[in-house]
Amino acid sequence: AMSTLTQPQVGWKCAVCGERVAIGTPLSWRCPNSNEHDTHHVLQIEQPIAPLRSTGDDNPYIAFRKYLAWDAFAAALGMSDDARVSLIREADAAVQRVAGTGFRFTPFARHDALSDALGFSAGGGVWVKDETHGVAGSHKSRHLFTEMLHLLAAEETGTAPWSTPEARPPLAIASCGNAAFAASTLAKAMQWPIEVFVPENAAAELTDLLLSVGANIVRCPRLPNDAPGDPCVHRFREAVARGAIPFGVQGTENAWCLDGGRTIGWEMADSMERVSGPPLDRVFMQVGGGAFAACGSAGLYAGGLRPKLHAVQTVGCAPLARAWQHAVASGGGKNAGPRWSECMWAWENVQSSLADGILDDETYDWVGVCNAMADSGGSPVVATEQHVVDAYALAHKVTSIDVSPTGTAGLAGLLAIRGEIANDERVVVVFSGVRRHFMPLPTAQ
Repeated sequence: AMSTLTQPQVGWKCAVCGERVAIGTPLSWRCPNSNEHDTHHVLQIEQPIAPLRSTGDDNPYIAFRKYLAWDAFAAALGMSDDARVSLIREADAAVQRVAGTGFRFTPFARHDALSDALGFSAGGGVWVKDETHGVAGSHKSRHLFTEMLHLLAAEETGTAPWSTPEARPPLAIASCGNAAFAASTLAKAMQWPIEVFVPENAAAELTDLLLSVGANIVRCPRLPNDAPGDPCVHRFREAVARGAIPFGVQGTENAWCLDGGRTIGWEMADSMERVSGPPLDRVFMQVGGGAFAACGSAGLYAGGLRPKLHAVQTVGCAPLARAWQHAVASGGGKNAGPRWSECMWAWENVQSSLADGILDDETYDWVGVCNAMADSGGSPVVATEQHVVDAYALAHKVTSIDVSPTGTAGLAGLLAIRGEIANDERVVVVFSGVRRHFMPLPTAQ
């Protein structure tokens, strides 16, 4: 029996049914109780992190390696410390050859012009985390890199079901945006085949981007006998059932995405240690599938900061805000996983938005986001389309960051509740994705 004095080791626990999975389990994507009839399960990392300390390396996966669940997994497989560092270095170098950049700390600082434009005092202000220069131009690759490291470690130690790189099963993802491009970029770097399931009418600009990194694109029309929901997700799940590896950013499909995504929050926490004055008051993070907000906030909180999390959605697609209301009314926003079917279901009538990257009809990682809002005294924010448009215009007017409309959706949330925020508060927005050349430039205000 475990002594009560022993610190709990890192492991997985399903937020819905409580099932535990040992950290050394290879290919541990989903809760063992998740199946095609019951997908309402999600593994979450159980891990004490205190205090958070960076090694000073400029690669976040090396700087914070001892806090990554992946590192504990690779150690459990018998990989030495040096071998684990080498694996990250080699994978990062391969990514750099394809993407032109590897994994590095991304800029995080008070943005004076944006703070002034929004009327904050000198002591308060808006801190911007700029993910536009990350691998593949967004934060998505952060989540995917720990999935890739997991596969490489399993392969290298002989614990993967395939024996040679030639026998690798394909990776699979349902997306036609930044996640698909990030996944395909990492796949190309590691010479791993990937199938990208995209909507039937996916824009040529996006499919061209995917083809540029060698993705195998599968268009997904709605079939007559399809269940409700996204046909791309249906086809993706069928591919996984045939043996493909889920390689996306939904914790319900591959929990390892929830590991690497925390580096965004760890970097912010590490950086704030060198900033004088009061701590951060609020953090605004846009929500589509939810992994970004769940991980970014978890990383911040592990670093000892506890700003209120505001999860931002648009008025035309706000399943998380609805789930939060149902969770609060049925026993609280925290640990609502067992109440999944009462709280979270697909948004019935998704309306288009300039921030089209956050229109997921279901917030897959809603449990983690709700936990973070409950723990921090935060709340969801539903931005109007005007807020979305105004945030995009403002970002391009007062900053030099070439961010996409989806990437400024967190700022839209700040605009939506600016009247409730004191001028001396310190708030964070994450500019989470670069503007592609085919996206509209903001109209002048």
